[in-house]
This record gives sequence, structure tokens and C-alpha cells, in this order.
Amino acid sequence: MNLNQVTVPSLNVEQSVSFYKKLGLKLIVEALPRYARFECLEGDATFSVHLVDSLLSGEGVIVYFETERLDEEVKRLIEAGISFDELPTDQSYLWREARLRDPDGNRIILFYGGVNRKNPPWRIN
Repeated sequence: MNLNQVTVPSLNVEQSVSFYKKLGLKLIVEALPRYARFECLEGDATFSVHLVDSLLSGEGVIVYFETERLDEEVKRLIEAGISFDELPTDQSYLWREARLRDPDGNRIILFYGGVNRKNPPWRIN
């Protein structure tokens, strides 16, 4: 199996489109007001947003986007007006992460895991 795409809910897809374009995703389907789909600039996965009547409560899904230029990307996004819950921080599991939320409160983590993304020292062989 290969991961094709992840879809998150939104109360305002147009507002989400603006946010995810600032994040750096490439808009490839724009079916406003109900749906939008993006390509990631690296790899083959896509990401979409769909209109819902109400958002789920609780923690929900966490979406991770990886970039080798994490600190530079965070700086660029702050300059573009994006707020972060947590600036880039080295984690005990050997990833560096920055945490934020999209306009609907969906949790987004920008990170760099390098070789440890799929091959941490504790990987099961």
C-alpha cells in the first residue's frame, strides 16, 4: 500500500486554501466552497480539505509535513502571518518539530526527521 492523500475537515474551505497555499502546498483542485486538493512539493502524496457542517471534538488527526529546511520555513511562515503553538524544538524521538493549527484547529506539525523518520535507533527489524 501507498498513502495517497489525507483529507481534513473545514468550516471554510476558501480560508483553508489560503492557509495551505501559504504553507507551500500547490493547489491542484479548487471546487469551492466544498473541496480543495493540493500536491506536496516533494514526494507523491496529496492533501485535501473538505467542507463539513461541524468539526469533530477531541484531538482529531495530526498531519505531519516534513521539510529539511524546517527553521527557515518556520521563519518564512511567521513573516507571512502564520502563528505557531510551538517553534522548532528537538524532540526526544530525534525529530525536530514545530507545531501549529490550521484555521479550523486541525493540528499540523512541520518537522524534520532525517534518517530517524523511518530508521530510528529503536526500529524493529
